[in-house]
Amino acid sequence: MLRVMKTTIFGLMTLTALSGASAASYVGGSIGSGATIHYQTDLTGASAMRYGLNLDATNFNFSRDNISIGGSVDYLGDFVGTGSALGGLTPYYGLGLGAGVVLGQGGGVSVYPHGTLGLRYNVTDPLSFFVEGNIGPRVTVGGSAASDVRLGSGARIGLNYRLP
Repeated sequence: MLRVMKTTIFGLMTLTALSGASAASYVGGSIGSGATIHYQTDLTGASAMRYGLNLDATNFNFSRDNISIGGSVDYLGDFVGTGSALGGLTPYYGLGLGAGVVLGQGGGVSVYPHGTLGLRYNVTDPLSFFVEGNIGPRVTVGGSAASDVRLGSGARIGLNYRLP
């Protein structure tokens, strides 16, 4: 029994190492509805996960009254088979969850589940540009209002650099 468990664990570790070795990783940033830096890793040839830090939410705000930080995690998937028909532009969709927190005076927490649509253009092998928009409900608890739910949206333009 112990031998079977060891073999299974070794097999899963090997599979994980091999599948992770072929995944491309990117760093990048964007401006628009806030400034963001992000890390992105491919799940497959047509999907990726992006982890972003919202610099607009931080406001580089280390004032005496409060400090704030925000970010998002997004799943991105290509609309497969449409790149050549759009002059090299690759359309994609996404689902994500953004969150932010303000500590101190006027503090509160917000979450932003959202859907994303975008276009990506690969300039060279390591460099690509993108433009995207997102929309979803923004739920805020705390702060100047006890709680608030409203429709949130955003748009941005950015770039990705593929890591070697």
